[in-house]
Amino acid sequence: MSLLADRIAALGTENAFKLGEDIQRCLDRGMDVIKFNLGEPDFDSAPHINRVGMEQIEAGNSHYCDPSGILPLRNAISRWVADTRGLDVDPARIVVTPGAKPPISFTLLTYVDPGDEVIYPSPGFPIYESWVSFVGAKPVPLHLEEERGFAFGPEDLERLVTDRTKVIILCSPSNPTGGVLSKEDLEGIAAVIRERCGPEVRVYTDEVYEKILFDGESHHSVASEEGMEERTVLVSGHSKSYAMTGWRLGWAVLPTADEAKIFKQFNINIVSCVPPFVQEAGREAYENPETQTVVDGMVAEFQRRRDWIVPALNDIDGMRCQMPKGAFYVFPNIAGVCESLGVIEAHEAMPAEVRARTSPSAMFQMFLLYSYGVATMDRNSFGSIGAEGQHYLRLSIATSMESCEEGVARMKTAAADADGFARFLEREQLWG
Repeated sequence: MSLLADRIAALGTENAFKLGEDIQRCLDRGMDVIKFNLGEPDFDSAPHINRVGMEQIEAGNSHYCDPSGILPLRNAISRWVADTRGLDVDPARIVVTPGAKPPISFTLLTYVDPGDEVIYPSPGFPIYESWVSFVGAKPVPLHLEEERGFAFGPEDLERLVTDRTKVIILCSPSNPTGGVLSKEDLEGIAAVIRERCGPEVRVYTDEVYEKILFDGESHHSVASEEGMEERTVLVSGHSKSYAMTGWRLGWAVLPTADEAKIFKQFNINIVSCVPPFVQEAGREAYENPETQTVVDGMVAEFQRRRDWIVPALNDIDGMRCQMPKGAFYVFPNIAGVCESLGVIEAHEAMPAEVRARTSPSAMFQMFLLYSYGVATMDRNSFGSIGAEGQHYLRLSIATSMESCEEGVARMKTAAADADGFARFLEREQLWG
């Protein structure tokens, strides 16, 4: 009998947090690190939201509450979904969760048996692939192409649907690419699902970046398409759009009240409930008109940084970067840099067991961090299955313009430093 359950070997991670150990090692060496790694707005939650949370604590609203979420917040979410998606949602179908991550695991645990297939975007939020593997399902990555703005069309989905498909995961705006699915895209995707999937198949739509859109883009949800509300688990929350990452507040709209009871049961088994003072602050975010002004200012700043950093990255020899339409990330292709620095050659020369633990983009990522003090995320941090030969980095622009400018300047120097990369490989021995 072994100490650990077999399933633990299938549990992945979110490297944006795991990288913190490497960042700390660099800081301990006295380095100054530009942090492009974490997807967290560099803004504080709005004063009017904070004030409600503090008032609720002082009023003693710090006890257990309904595991589904307090009714005032679920009512506010229902109105929000009506206003933004045109859906009439009974609050009994809504479950409030500690952040927007738990609904990923709740969905896969609720609907998926070992051997079922789950389609998910790649590159995509890493927890999708982690949980698909953890529950014993077959991961089916839907690879997003740079040339198409990291969006996809109905034909791409249709090629992957089989009689074993049980859950289809969508994310728009996308982490890590900033790609956005248009209404036309979603109309075609919905048509494929209606035609190819039975009523037992569920669509999980991750819309946590719904307010962070650029160039006049509008948010659209697959749940709003004909015949999709009764098939869709619609998930969003407060972390990104309202800069409330540490509050841990998310929610899911389930197709039926009975399915919502299952999510409630997971809350009871794992967290009991989301703190009521947090939920009251979340209600304030939806109901106070001041919120929109705060969000507009934050999004305008993200767009200003995006407009600067994409041309700056494209000015680096060996890099090319698409202009994202939403979220707060850029996702440059670094294949040319990896080739010119000898990263790909060095990776191919590694022993097979060492080579399997890394990738060219991860090697360049670590070179940037340990030699130049720039923390980024590599391609395989966003789904590794079938990602061989794809060389990208994700940079979060949820950091100051000054940090963006300094970080890109360091990256430009690093991209031309072949001798420095060779010394880095000899010195660090990170892959053992």
